[in-house]
Amino acid sequence: MSGAPIIELDDVRKTYLAGSLSVDALRGITLRVDEGDYLAVMGPSGSGKSTLMHILGCLDVPTSGTYLLSGEDVGSLGEARLAEIRNRRIGFVFQQFNLLPSMTAWRNVELPLMYAGVHRDERKERAVAALESVGLGNRVDHRPGELSGGQQQRVSVARALVTEPSLLLADEPTGNLDSASTEDILGLFDELHAQGRTIVVITHEHEVAARSARAMLIRDGELYAADPMDAATTHGVTA
Repeated sequence: MSGAPIIELDDVRKTYLAGSLSVDALRGITLRVDEGDYLAVMGPSGSGKSTLMHILGCLDVPTSGTYLLSGEDVGSLGEARLAEIRNRRIGFVFQQFNLLPSMTAWRNVELPLMYAGVHRDERKERAVAALESVGLGNRVDHRPGELSGGQQQRVSVARALVTEPSLLLADEPTGNLDSASTEDILGLFDELHAQGRTIVVITHEHEVAARSARAMLIRDGELYAADPMDAATTHGVTA
Protein backbone atom coordinates (compact mmCIF):
# COMPACT_ATOMS: atom_id res chain seq x y z
CA MET A 1 0.00 0.00 0.00
CA SER A 2 1.04 3.59 -0.57
CA GLY A 3 -0.37 7.06 -0.14
CA ALA A 4 -3.12 8.45 2.05
CA PRO A 5 -5.99 6.30 3.27
CA ILE A 6 -9.01 6.17 0.95
CA ILE A 7 -11.10 3.69 2.97
CA GLU A 8 -11.03 3.39 6.78
CA LEU A 9 -13.56 1.05 8.39
CA ASP A 10 -13.52 0.77 12.18
CA ASP A 11 -15.63 -1.96 13.81
CA VAL A 12 -18.34 -1.64 11.14
CA ARG A 13 -21.43 -3.71 11.81
CA LYS A 14 -24.63 -4.11 9.83
CA THR A 15 -27.76 -5.71 11.24
CA TYR A 16 -30.92 -6.28 9.25
CA LEU A 17 -34.29 -6.72 10.90
CA ALA A 18 -36.70 -9.27 9.45
CA GLY A 19 -39.82 -9.17 11.55
CA SER A 20 -38.83 -10.21 15.05
CA LEU A 21 -35.50 -11.61 13.82
CA SER A 22 -32.22 -9.75 13.45
CA VAL A 23 -29.51 -10.84 11.01
CA ASP A 24 -25.91 -9.74 11.55
CA ALA A 25 -24.57 -9.31 8.01
CA LEU A 26 -21.31 -7.64 9.11
CA ARG A 27 -19.72 -8.36 12.49
CA GLY A 28 -17.09 -5.78 13.31
CA ILE A 29 -15.22 -5.11 10.06
CA THR A 30 -12.00 -3.12 10.38
CA LEU A 31 -10.22 -2.33 7.12
CA ARG A 32 -7.89 0.25 5.61
CA VAL A 33 -7.32 0.76 1.89
CA ASP A 34 -4.69 3.30 0.89
CA GLU A 35 -4.35 5.31 -2.28
CA GLY A 36 -2.97 3.08 -5.06
CA ASP A 37 -4.02 -0.18 -3.37
CA TYR A 38 -5.58 -3.07 -5.30
CA LEU A 39 -7.67 -5.19 -2.94
CA ALA A 40 -9.84 -8.21 -3.65
CA VAL A 41 -12.50 -9.24 -1.13
CA MET A 42 -13.58 -12.83 -1.62
CA GLY A 43 -16.45 -14.72 -0.12
CA PRO A 44 -19.21 -17.20 -0.92
CA SER A 45 -22.89 -16.32 -1.25
CA GLY A 46 -24.28 -15.13 2.10
CA SER A 47 -20.86 -14.23 3.49
CA GLY A 48 -21.57 -10.51 3.76
CA LYS A 49 -19.59 -9.38 0.73
CA SER A 50 -22.57 -7.72 -0.97
CA THR A 51 -23.40 -5.83 2.23
CA LEU A 52 -19.77 -4.74 2.50
CA MET A 53 -19.81 -3.57 -1.13
CA HIS A 54 -22.98 -1.55 -0.53
CA ILE A 55 -21.42 0.18 2.46
CA LEU A 56 -18.12 0.86 0.67
CA GLY A 57 -20.09 2.30 -2.24
CA CYS A 58 -22.21 4.52 0.02
CA LEU A 59 -25.31 2.63 -1.12
CA ASP A 60 -25.99 1.73 2.52
CA VAL A 61 -24.76 2.89 5.91
CA PRO A 62 -23.47 0.85 8.88
CA THR A 63 -25.66 0.05 11.87
CA SER A 64 -22.65 0.94 14.02
CA GLY A 65 -18.97 1.65 13.56
CA THR A 66 -17.25 4.26 11.43
CA TYR A 67 -16.59 4.53 7.69
CA LEU A 68 -14.24 7.29 6.56
CA LEU A 69 -13.92 7.84 2.80
CA SER A 70 -10.88 10.02 2.12
CA GLY A 71 -11.18 11.22 5.70
CA GLU A 72 -14.91 12.06 5.54
CA ASP A 73 -17.32 10.24 7.87
CA VAL A 74 -19.95 9.07 5.39
CA GLY A 75 -22.11 7.49 8.10
CA SER A 76 -23.27 10.92 9.22
CA LEU A 77 -24.21 12.24 5.77
CA GLY A 78 -27.64 12.76 4.24
CA GLU A 79 -28.81 11.11 1.03
CA ALA A 80 -28.08 14.14 -1.16
CA ARG A 81 -24.44 14.23 -0.08
CA LEU A 82 -24.14 10.43 -0.40
CA ALA A 83 -25.49 10.66 -3.96
CA GLU A 84 -22.89 13.31 -4.75
CA ILE A 85 -20.13 11.07 -3.36
CA ARG A 86 -21.38 8.11 -5.41
CA ASN A 87 -21.35 10.25 -8.55
CA ARG A 88 -18.00 11.98 -8.14
CA ARG A 89 -15.74 10.01 -5.82
CA ILE A 90 -16.60 6.36 -6.48
CA GLY A 91 -16.53 4.66 -9.87
CA PHE A 92 -18.73 1.56 -10.01
CA VAL A 93 -18.24 -1.51 -12.21
CA PHE A 94 -20.93 -4.17 -11.93
CA GLN A 95 -21.41 -7.74 -13.13
CA GLN A 96 -24.28 -6.51 -15.30
CA PHE A 97 -22.78 -3.88 -17.58
CA ASN A 98 -25.79 -1.55 -17.07
CA LEU A 99 -25.33 0.10 -20.45
CA LEU A 100 -28.23 1.74 -22.26
CA PRO A 101 -28.61 -0.23 -25.53
CA SER A 102 -29.90 2.69 -27.60
CA MET A 103 -26.91 4.91 -26.78
CA THR A 104 -23.41 4.85 -28.24
CA ALA A 105 -20.41 4.02 -26.09
CA TRP A 106 -19.45 7.65 -25.49
CA ARG A 107 -23.04 8.57 -24.65
CA ASN A 108 -23.10 5.82 -22.03
CA VAL A 109 -19.79 6.99 -20.60
CA GLU A 110 -20.87 10.65 -20.36
CA LEU A 111 -23.89 9.90 -18.14
CA PRO A 112 -22.16 10.49 -14.75
CA LEU A 113 -20.91 13.83 -16.08
CA MET A 114 -24.42 14.76 -17.17
CA TYR A 115 -25.70 14.09 -13.65
CA ALA A 116 -22.82 16.19 -12.30
CA GLY A 117 -23.85 19.16 -14.45
CA VAL A 118 -20.80 19.17 -16.75
CA HIS A 119 -21.23 21.11 -20.03
CA ARG A 120 -22.05 18.97 -23.08
CA ASP A 121 -18.86 19.73 -25.05
CA GLU A 122 -16.68 18.87 -22.08
CA ARG A 123 -18.73 15.71 -21.44
CA LYS A 124 -18.00 14.34 -24.90
CA GLU A 125 -14.32 15.24 -24.72
CA ARG A 126 -13.91 13.51 -21.38
CA ALA A 127 -16.03 10.50 -22.39
CA VAL A 128 -13.97 9.91 -25.54
CA ALA A 129 -10.75 10.30 -23.55
CA ALA A 130 -11.98 7.74 -20.99
CA LEU A 131 -12.80 5.27 -23.78
CA GLU A 132 -9.37 5.82 -25.29
CA SER A 133 -7.81 5.12 -21.90
CA VAL A 134 -9.41 1.65 -21.84
CA GLY A 135 -8.46 0.86 -25.44
CA LEU A 136 -11.79 1.65 -27.12
CA GLY A 137 -10.93 4.83 -28.96
CA ASN A 138 -12.11 3.19 -32.19
CA ARG A 139 -15.46 2.13 -30.71
CA VAL A 140 -16.81 5.43 -29.35
CA ASP A 141 -19.79 5.48 -31.74
CA HIS A 142 -20.67 1.78 -31.36
CA ARG A 143 -23.74 0.74 -29.41
CA PRO A 144 -23.54 -2.03 -26.78
CA GLY A 145 -25.10 -4.59 -29.13
CA GLU A 146 -22.20 -4.03 -31.53
CA LEU A 147 -19.58 -4.80 -28.88
CA SER A 148 -18.33 -8.02 -27.31
CA GLY A 149 -18.91 -8.73 -23.61
CA GLY A 150 -15.37 -7.72 -22.77
CA GLN A 151 -15.72 -4.49 -24.75
CA GLN A 152 -19.00 -3.69 -23.03
CA GLN A 153 -17.32 -4.13 -19.65
CA ARG A 154 -14.52 -1.83 -20.83
CA VAL A 155 -17.17 0.78 -21.61
CA SER A 156 -18.51 0.41 -18.08
CA VAL A 157 -14.97 0.81 -16.70
CA ALA A 158 -14.55 3.98 -18.79
CA ARG A 159 -17.86 5.25 -17.39
CA ALA A 160 -16.58 4.50 -13.86
CA LEU A 161 -13.36 6.42 -14.51
CA VAL A 162 -14.77 9.46 -16.36
CA THR A 163 -15.37 11.48 -13.17
CA GLU A 164 -11.79 10.79 -11.98
CA PRO A 165 -12.98 9.10 -8.76
CA SER A 166 -10.70 8.36 -5.84
CA LEU A 167 -11.99 4.76 -5.70
CA LEU A 168 -12.84 2.18 -8.36
CA LEU A 169 -15.27 -0.33 -6.82
CA ALA A 170 -15.95 -3.46 -8.90
CA ASP A 171 -18.64 -5.97 -7.93
CA GLU A 172 -18.15 -9.37 -9.63
CA PRO A 173 -16.80 -7.55 -12.74
CA THR A 174 -16.04 -10.76 -14.65
CA GLY A 175 -19.13 -12.71 -13.60
CA ASN A 176 -20.78 -12.44 -17.04
CA LEU A 177 -17.64 -12.87 -19.14
CA ASP A 178 -16.02 -15.81 -20.88
CA SER A 179 -12.42 -16.72 -20.09
CA ALA A 180 -10.90 -14.57 -22.85
CA SER A 181 -12.93 -11.50 -21.86
CA THR A 182 -12.15 -12.15 -18.18
CA GLU A 183 -8.44 -12.05 -18.96
CA ASP A 184 -9.01 -8.87 -20.95
CA ILE A 185 -10.68 -7.08 -18.03
CA LEU A 186 -8.16 -8.36 -15.48
CA GLY A 187 -5.39 -7.08 -17.73
CA LEU A 188 -7.09 -3.69 -17.80
CA PHE A 189 -7.27 -3.67 -13.99
CA ASP A 190 -3.54 -4.50 -13.91
CA GLU A 191 -2.90 -1.46 -16.10
CA LEU A 192 -5.09 0.81 -13.97
CA HIS A 193 -3.34 -0.38 -10.81
CA ALA A 194 0.05 0.31 -12.42
CA GLN A 195 -1.19 3.85 -13.14
CA GLY A 196 -1.90 4.34 -9.42
CA ARG A 197 -5.66 3.77 -9.37
CA THR A 198 -7.21 2.56 -6.12
CA ILE A 199 -9.24 -0.58 -6.84
CA VAL A 200 -11.44 -2.75 -4.64
CA VAL A 201 -12.90 -5.86 -6.28
CA ILE A 202 -15.67 -7.92 -4.66
CA THR A 203 -15.58 -11.43 -6.08
CA HIS A 204 -16.07 -15.11 -5.47
CA GLU A 205 -13.59 -16.08 -8.20
CA HIS A 206 -10.09 -17.24 -7.23
CA GLU A 207 -8.73 -16.17 -10.62
CA VAL A 208 -9.82 -12.59 -10.00
CA ALA A 209 -8.45 -12.43 -6.44
CA ALA A 210 -5.13 -13.87 -7.58
CA ARG A 211 -4.50 -10.80 -9.75
CA SER A 212 -4.90 -8.32 -6.91
CA ALA A 213 -2.08 -6.85 -4.82
CA ARG A 214 -3.68 -8.22 -1.67
CA ALA A 215 -6.78 -10.19 -0.74
CA MET A 216 -9.21 -10.50 2.13
CA LEU A 217 -11.65 -13.29 2.81
CA ILE A 218 -15.09 -12.53 4.22
CA ARG A 219 -17.03 -15.30 5.93
CA ASP A 220 -20.09 -15.03 8.19
CA GLY A 221 -19.71 -11.26 8.27
CA GLU A 222 -16.09 -11.29 9.46
CA LEU A 223 -13.00 -10.31 7.48
CA TYR A 224 -9.76 -12.30 7.33
CA ALA A 225 -6.39 -11.80 5.70
CA ALA A 226 -5.66 -14.05 2.73
CA ASP A 227 -2.90 -14.72 0.24
CA PRO A 228 -4.08 -13.47 -3.18
CA MET A 229 -2.70 -16.65 -4.77
CA ASP A 230 -4.60 -18.86 -2.32
CA ALA A 231 -7.60 -16.69 -1.42
CA ALA A 232 -10.16 -19.28 -2.41
CA THR A 233 -9.06 -21.76 0.20
CA THR A 234 -7.46 -19.68 2.98
CA HIS A 235 -9.38 -19.61 6.23
CA GLY A 236 -7.11 -16.81 7.33
CA VAL A 237 -6.21 -14.90 10.42
CA THR A 238 -8.35 -12.02 11.65
CA ALA A 239 -7.34 -8.87 9.78
